[in-house]
Amino acid sequence: MITGRVLTAMVTPFGPDLSLDLKRAQALAERLVRSGSDGLVLAGTTGESPTLTEGEKLSLFSAVLEAVGDRAVVIANTGTNDTVRSAAFSRQAAATGVHGLMAVVPYYNKPSQAGMLAHFETISAATDLPLMVYNVPSRTASNLLPETASELASRCPNVAAVKEASGTVDQAAELCRLLPSRVAVYSGDDSLTLPLLAVGACGVVSVASHLVGERIQQMIEDFFSQRHAEATAHHRQLLPLFRGLFAAPNPCPVKAALAMCGFAVGEGRLPLVALSAKEKEGLRSLLADLGLLPTA
Repeated sequence: MITGRVLTAMVTPFGPDLSLDLKRAQALAERLVRSGSDGLVLAGTTGESPTLTEGEKLSLFSAVLEAVGDRAVVIANTGTNDTVRSAAFSRQAAATGVHGLMAVVPYYNKPSQAGMLAHFETISAATDLPLMVYNVPSRTASNLLPETASELASRCPNVAAVKEASGTVDQAAELCRLLPSRVAVYSGDDSLTLPLLAVGACGVVSVASHLVGERIQQMIEDFFSQRHAEATAHHRQLLPLFRGLFAAPNPCPVKAALAMCGFAVGEGRLPLVALSAKEKEGLRSLLADLGLLPTA
C-alpha cells in the first residue's frame, strides 16, 4: 500500500556545478520528514526527472532510503513515455528497496486509453511494489480517464494510488467514485487539495510541503476531524503560496524559496533557469507574509 496524507514531491539538490548532491538530498529528506511529510516522491517532475540519468536516480533512491529508512514512504518515479524502458527501470528501482513506484501517463506520443492501459499494466507487472499512477494532462497532453483508471485497478492488484492532476474536481470526483477503496487518490495540485478531499481524496502529493508541510497536515487533519472552518482558513492562508510556487516553471520557485529560507538546494538544470529579480521579489513577499523567512 501507499499510505500517508502529505507526500512531498521532493526537489533534487544540485551542487554549484549542477552535479547531484546526495548529502544535501539526505539532509532535505530528513528535514521534510521532521516537518510534516509522511512520504517522499523522488525524481518526479519537481525532482527534475527529465535531466537526471538513470544512474543518478538510482543513487538518489538509495541515498534517501539510507537517510529516512522506514520513517517515511519512499516512492521512486520510474515512468517515461517508453513502456519497455519504464518496466526495466522499475525493476532496477525496486532493487534499491524503495517502498513504491510512480509512473506518469506517457507524454508526447499521446497514446489512446487502450495504450495507457497496456502501458501501466506492463509496468505494474514488472515488480510487486505498489504503483502510483500519475495523471497530469497539462504536461503529457493526454488524460487518463476515470473509467480507464478503474479498469486498470481491476486488472492490476498492485495499483495502489492515483496522483490526480487533471485540474478538475469533477474528474477527481468520478475517479474516487469508480476506484475500489484500496486505491488511494491524491491531489496532484496543492491548490486543489481541500476541494479534492471533499470528493474522496486522501491527501496530496505536494510541492508546498517543502515549506509548510505541518500546516498542510493540519489542514487535512482539520478536514477529516470535521473542523471545516479551520481547514478552509488554512487553505485560504496558504493559497497565495500554492499559486506562487507555480508562477514560474516548477521546481524553480520552490528551489529559490528553500534558499531564501536558509536551506539552499542549488539551481535547476537547463532548460530550467533561475528566477528573475522580479520573480524572486514576489516570492520573497509571499514567504514573508507567512512568516517563513529566517529572522536576523
